[in-house]
Amino acid sequence: MYISKYSASGNDFVIFHTFVKKDRSDLAKKLCNRFESIGADGLIVLLPHSEYDFEWQFYNADGSVAMMCGNGSRAAAHYAFENGISSSSMKFLTGAGVIGAVVEENMVQSDLTPPIIHEKDIDAFSKNWWLIDTGVPHLVTILDDISEFDLSQARELRDKYNANVNIAMIEDGKIYVRTYERGVEDETQACGTGMAAAFYRAVEENLSPNSIEVIPTSGETLYLGMSMQTITFKGSVRKTFETTVN
Repeated sequence: MYISKYSASGNDFVIFHTFVKKDRSDLAKKLCNRFESIGADGLIVLLPHSEYDFEWQFYNADGSVAMMCGNGSRAAAHYAFENGISSSSMKFLTGAGVIGAVVEENMVQSDLTPPIIHEKDIDAFSKNWWLIDTGVPHLVTILDDISEFDLSQARELRDKYNANVNIAMIEDGKIYVRTYERGVEDETQACGTGMAAAFYRAVEENLSPNSIEVIPTSGETLYLGMSMQTITFKGSVRKTFETTVN
C-alpha cells in the first residue's frame, strides 16, 4: 500500500486513494498508532464518486468514523490535486455533506457545511458553553484566558455531550482556540471544525468580524470567514513524506 502523510495546522493524516470501499477501522488504528506504526490523528481514504471529484472515508486514530474534519478536508484536497484526482477547484463528499475546496500551491481553502447551533447557555464548570455542529459537534466557551485547559473537565463534557470541547479567547483581533478531540481523546494541536465553531459563536455574539485570523495550539495561522451560512477555512498544508506499508 502506497500512502502519504500530511500535516495541516498541526493535525496529521495518513492518506491514500483506492477503488475499493470497505470498513477500514482496524487499518486506521494500526496506521495511526504513534508508537508502533506511522502515527497520525486520522486516516483519510479517497474513493471515486459518480457526481463529485471523489468521496472520502475519514477515521479517527481510534478507528471511529468522523463525519467531517476541517484540517483533514484541506489535506485531502491537496492530496487529490497532487495525485490528479481533481483540478485545483473541487467538490467532494463527506459524511457531513459536500465540501468545496480550492488549492493554491500549499494554501488550501475549504468551504465547510453550514453550522447548526444545537444549544446555547450550557452551564458547566462555571463556564458558559454553546453546542455547535460544524460537521461534527463542538462545545465552545469563550474565556479571557486559555493558558490552562482542564482535560479532566473536557473529558467529562465530551462523554456527556458526545462532542469535542473547545476553549477560545479573543485577543489582539485574533481568536485563539484549544481543542479536546473525540477519537484522539486528548488535546490536539489543531481542529478545523473546532476553530470554525469558536469563530461562529464569536460572530453570533458580535465579538468577531466576518473574517479573522484563528490560532490553534500549534501556533499556525488560519483564516476563517463567514459568507451567508458558509464558513470558509484557509491555511497551509504540508506533505511530510510518502512511503509503502505492508
